[in-house]
Amino acid sequence: MKLITLFLLVTVLPINWEPDFNNAKKIAKEKHELILLNFSGSDWCGPCIVLRRDYLESPVFTEMANKNLLLVNADFPRKKKNIGTAEQVKRNEDLAEIYNKEGSFPLTLLLDADGKVLKTWHGKPETTPDEWTAEIKAICDSKK
Repeated sequence: MKLITLFLLVTVLPINWEPDFNNAKKIAKEKHELILLNFSGSDWCGPCIVLRRDYLESPVFTEMANKNLLLVNADFPRKKKNIGTAEQVKRNEDLAEIYNKEGSFPLTLLLDADGKVLKTWHGKPETTPDEWTAEIKAICDSKK
């Protein structure tokens, strides 16, 4: 019974997003983990919404990410009620200047703890969520 409860708890745990990229790099160095940086338009970009719902919030990805990744979302919503603080908007714009100059949405990057790009996905991945998660996990394992 305890195992079933633990399994259910693990599968419904929310994904943890680090709001500060510099802090994510610091933690990634300490924990020897990689960073997944996602550029999204959460309230206007259809493929971004699908990516988040079907991939980033899938139980298989969430479980793997909580053990292997630091997650950063640079969101660029259009509706005023969804726009973050001025500080968060500035951080997201600064990240876009470095990693997303073309303004692609969604854009997902796998980075090392120094911010070096290891892998890039433009748009929604062309594989299933399970295959995409396995690909990221393999890269994480190869860097440990």
